[in-house]
Amino acid sequence: MKIGENGKKLIKKYEGCELEAYKCPAGVWTIGYGNTYYEDGKKVKSGDKITQDRAEKLLDKLLDHYEKGVDSMTRDDITNNQFDALVSFAWNLGIASLKSSTLLKKVNADPNDTKIRAEFEKWTRAAGKILAGLVARRCAEADLYFKK
Repeated sequence: MKIGENGKKLIKKYEGCELEAYKCPAGVWTIGYGNTYYEDGKKVKSGDKITQDRAEKLLDKLLDHYEKGVDSMTRDDITNNQFDALVSFAWNLGIASLKSSTLLKKVNADPNDTKIRAEFEKWTRAAGKILAGLVARRCAEADLYFKK
């Protein structure tokens, strides 16, 4: 599967776009739309700068990795909105976090289980603190996941 416009918009909205490297709330150097590394695998570091065009291309290039990861871990009958929400989640938290989550287990057991919403809502902390932005993002991901 490939991410749709709904998923891409969600990622862009909650990541924002920064053209100069900054430390995210978890203390990781980040640039563009939440990128912590570049196409060649190099990590973002202090002082890095990119253009808006590069930020867009970096998002598109690296999304492929997350799409493949989510696609390989999920059942084949999920909707595109469900897929988009899971890609957004993985983009923000990493594929490994999704892979080991109860969220993924519930999706693969029954993608229409209403308890899935609560699983999204468990992931709202960075550096041990609940962040309002993560609360809003998880709510938006759950809303997209259940959108018909």
